[in-house]
Amino acid sequence: MIYDLLASGQEGGCSAKLPAKELDKALADLPQITGPELMVDISTHDDAGVYKINEETALIQTTDFFPPVCSDPYEFGQIAAANALSDVYAMGGKVITAMNLLEFPADQPLEALKEIIRGGQDKVAESGGYLVGGHTITDKVPKFGLAVSGLVHPDKVITNSNAKEGDVLILSKPIGAGIILAGKKIGEAKPKDYQACLDNMKLLNKKGAEIMQKYGVKCATDVTGFGLIGHAYKLALASDVCLELGTHNLPLLNGAYDLAELGCLPGACFRNQEFVEEFCQFSDDVVYENKMLLHDAQTSGGLLMCVPKESVNIVLEELRNSDYPYSAVVGEVKAKGDFLVEVS
Repeated sequence: MIYDLLASGQEGGCSAKLPAKELDKALADLPQITGPELMVDISTHDDAGVYKINEETALIQTTDFFPPVCSDPYEFGQIAAANALSDVYAMGGKVITAMNLLEFPADQPLEALKEIIRGGQDKVAESGGYLVGGHTITDKVPKFGLAVSGLVHPDKVITNSNAKEGDVLILSKPIGAGIILAGKKIGEAKPKDYQACLDNMKLLNKKGAEIMQKYGVKCATDVTGFGLIGHAYKLALASDVCLELGTHNLPLLNGAYDLAELGCLPGACFRNQEFVEEFCQFSDDVVYENKMLLHDAQTSGGLLMCVPKESVNIVLEELRNSDYPYSAVVGEVKAKGDFLVEVS
């Protein structure tokens, strides 16, 4: 039935991505797209593209879609939509419109298709944007996501290339989603931990973006398929700095560490590790479980913010008092050295 088909679309419990290292090699020779109106292009591997319309308005464009991470069509639609909307928030923007991207088996009941779209529609409405159409094709495994447009003032674009030495790193959501979803697939994840993981993925980063703008944060990224350390690496590379991450204060989803201890590690952990290992240094006291949690691929993860020291306490307080009670300081920005990410 469709619910079994939805569950079978999972890759180790999280959305499958092509190996980042191989993808970088494959695309290395493509010409770089530039233009005077392009404020953010693909050169920094940022969360979205930004096009300057005039002195007051810039357009943010992004897209994301993937196979199911859960068996309930409505929840899958919510999670996939929240994940796609997140890139606009990572750039400090406001969602204006979205379009559905859906692949669905021709031999399955359309009620499930309707529920996937309804889940996405509800999240777009929650964002304050408008769902204005989309495109659907057939495929053996369902896949869903959005193409999203947002707006931001050109002077207030938040990028992954503007980290400054001395900035403090705040993470707004706990990590461990890929490991928990993998644990669910093999019957090891506790039901309440699994549901908490789904709820975390459905949570929009909208208020996080508003808080970043309120306190003048200039550099951030959202944490998704490359894991916390993978996105930290991309931010450090784009900003020409080193990010120092600490594992003693990592916000973790309940049950994720225990599952990692059991060896419940999806394949994405190891692909992400291969992608960044030559650029990262781990101190000897970092335990294996925390190391793999840093590599764990997230779906609709939180925002990794580079916050000026003078604003850290108030930003953390506002995050915790809004939608993100597990927000935590996870490191700081240092001058570039031999490695782009150092973990202790």
